[in-house]
Amino acid sequence: MPTAAEPPSVTVIIPVRNAERTIAAALDSVLAQAYQGSIEVVVADGSDSTATSELVRERYPSVLWVANPQQTTPNGLNAALQAASGDIVVRCDAQSTLPPDYIQRAVETLTRTGAAVVGGLQRPIGEKPLERAIGMAITTPLGTGDARYRLGGQEGPVDTVYLGVFRRAALTAAGGFDAILERGEDTELNWRLRKRGETVWFDPQLAVSYKPRTTLRALARQYFGYGRWKLGVLRRHPRELRLRHLAAPLLVTGLAASAGAGLAGAGGAMALPLTYAATLLLGSAAVGVMRRNAAALLLPAVLALMHVSWGIGFLIPNRRGLTRPRNAWATSDRPPRKADWQPRNGVRQALQP
Repeated sequence: MPTAAEPPSVTVIIPVRNAERTIAAALDSVLAQAYQGSIEVVVADGSDSTATSELVRERYPSVLWVANPQQTTPNGLNAALQAASGDIVVRCDAQSTLPPDYIQRAVETLTRTGAAVVGGLQRPIGEKPLERAIGMAITTPLGTGDARYRLGGQEGPVDTVYLGVFRRAALTAAGGFDAILERGEDTELNWRLRKRGETVWFDPQLAVSYKPRTTLRALARQYFGYGRWKLGVLRRHPRELRLRHLAAPLLVTGLAASAGAGLAGAGGAMALPLTYAATLLLGSAAVGVMRRNAAALLLPAVLALMHVSWGIGFLIPNRRGLTRPRNAWATSDRPPRKADWQPRNGVRQALQP
């Protein structure tokens, strides 16, 4: 990396799909960064229409737009990575906004710790009651386990972080993101980095605002996808398996068995469902009191939907996720070069929509 007198160049990569409602806030936060070095921004667009690309072109002419015809997050990240020229690669999502000092703090933490990637807290910001309830759910142990990037904690090495700010050399040496996985690509990449002897570092002073899903249907689809692709990540890295990964599938299996026993007239069939319901109600009440937020009234339903959707997804995995891993440039023995993506005739967009 360059010396302190010469800040490292930064590329912010943003994978998007049908993000015309949220991408402006994300880009505004990136372009408002208080960083002394150079920042380029690459948007990898897998949208079904031209609305997002038109918005980016018209309002943000300095942003490089590249196509993501596969329409998945890891393919978008890899497309943006291949177009990146910065020494540091900052991942941002279309539903996220960065505080003004985010990049400056992240680069300082990379330099101070020698880590390959640093990240901080995911901070849900909801406007409507359901969004606030989802935000509470994903920042409590009852909702998503003990992930430090959601609950907070001490600074130090971790298994994975939210989004991530990478040394580009480490990221490309690891092979980029697994292009087969549609979910969990960040966890899988961070595991690969750690297997290479690199450090993944959590800094609680880094916080990214995140807009939760706005409907129960979207939330169910999101968590079903998380569970469905988790088995693919675990197949690649069995040692990543934690007891928390088995909680939701065991819950779903237990609830299904209880339903079957109830239909058969077996005694005690309601023990597990009643215990689970009581746990959700009591836990949600405690969260509501501590946070003084009436949206906690929706928390039991939100938590149940997250648990059951994740568990069903895990029990019905996507067979594609079990196939051989494929990184950003699996057909080549070298990292990507700028010549691989350089658009013709100097056009800023690598491929027109």
